[in-house]
Amino acid sequence: MSDRSPTPRPGPCPIDGERLWGMLMEMAAVGATPKGGSRRLTLTDEDGAGRELFRSWAESAGCTAVTDAIGNLFVRRPGRIQGLPPVVMGSHLDTQPTGGRFDGVLGVLAGLEVLNSLNGRGIRTDHPVEVAVWMNEEGARFSPPMMGSGVWAGVFGEAEILDKIAQDGARLGDELERLGWRGTAPADHRANSMAAYFELHIEQGPVLEHEGMEIGVVTGAQGQRWYEVTVTGREAHAGPTPMRLRKDALVGAAEIVGLVRRIGLESGDEACATVGILDVQPHSRNVIPGRAFLTVDLRHPDDGILAGLDARFREEAATVCEGLGLGVEVREFWRFPSTPFAPELVGRVRDAASRLGYRWRDIVSGAGHDAVYVADVCPAAMIFVPCEDGISHNEAENISPEDAERGCAVLFEAVAATAINAAVAGRPSR
Repeated sequence: MSDRSPTPRPGPCPIDGERLWGMLMEMAAVGATPKGGSRRLTLTDEDGAGRELFRSWAESAGCTAVTDAIGNLFVRRPGRIQGLPPVVMGSHLDTQPTGGRFDGVLGVLAGLEVLNSLNGRGIRTDHPVEVAVWMNEEGARFSPPMMGSGVWAGVFGEAEILDKIAQDGARLGDELERLGWRGTAPADHRANSMAAYFELHIEQGPVLEHEGMEIGVVTGAQGQRWYEVTVTGREAHAGPTPMRLRKDALVGAAEIVGLVRRIGLESGDEACATVGILDVQPHSRNVIPGRAFLTVDLRHPDDGILAGLDARFREEAATVCEGLGLGVEVREFWRFPSTPFAPELVGRVRDAASRLGYRWRDIVSGAGHDAVYVADVCPAAMIFVPCEDGISHNEAENISPEDAERGCAVLFEAVAATAINAAVAGRPSR
């Protein structure tokens, strides 16, 4: 199988692109920001308002809604054969503090459009078809990210996540109760299994747009490792302390920032290495910093290479700080391995894009998504559409109505091929 589409021959679109775009714009108005983005931080009133709007649309489409014990919301269109597990589409409605209008929400509302189109065409599926709204994918208010799907997949313990404290001091379990999101259904894939899972998402990078591709067929996701690094020196007066006698924690942190960049540049095009946060204490103009805290994010689709990046980073960070007379602590905060998606579902996405005549290519996701955790326990696949200039996690994030329609059309075709005939439901990817 080629990793790129042949010459396209456009086919009929099976969904209503105008209806989908209207829902996207109405949802974008919930928590709208002055620069045209959206702010619906997890378990805030804005997040609740967005979720209630989605629930009202789903119930108008004849779906039943169920919330599980960690706050994941599932809306279901019944299937023809009793007892079959659902084919599920999903993503998230929460955003970054200055988020865009399409990250996550496209996958949720495109899922709802698929249900509306199945209704409108009078199509009966063997399997039930559901849309999942996962709780706290972004990890912006409560960290780490992907909590709802992580609890459902068994990556996190429910009690552990309920006790997480937000940056503003709120406890996650208390916020679930306040909003009425602490459901009675088990947040456990063993009690609520899926036949297959599909997630449509914006690419969040520039590859598809740069190559003139309309659809990204996501074959898997990069492995990731996140670290919290503390560099310890000695606070001293900036005037009387000679340069040669200083133990400046910020200098050590700056060297580590440069190290992280070198690691990324020297490890091939598929490697990514980022410092996202840098805090300095005591944060005074005329005091040599005695402590610096920074976060490091390393990513690669090959777990062996990622392990090598990890070893190099730890070793060289220690060497840098030792040479400066500084202490350093590197704590791994969060990780997940590179994740291949289910070949049979990936194949259905390719087939759908080809049938519809869209230009597509295979692609690996550089970002984490709920589909990554779901793929541990259920066959899963993803679909990407291009976003303008590759910009995401930004109020300027943008896609065209045609991008949204094409992605949703591919989602419809892949889901229908999986849900209409019970015999073609997928098997776990690993």
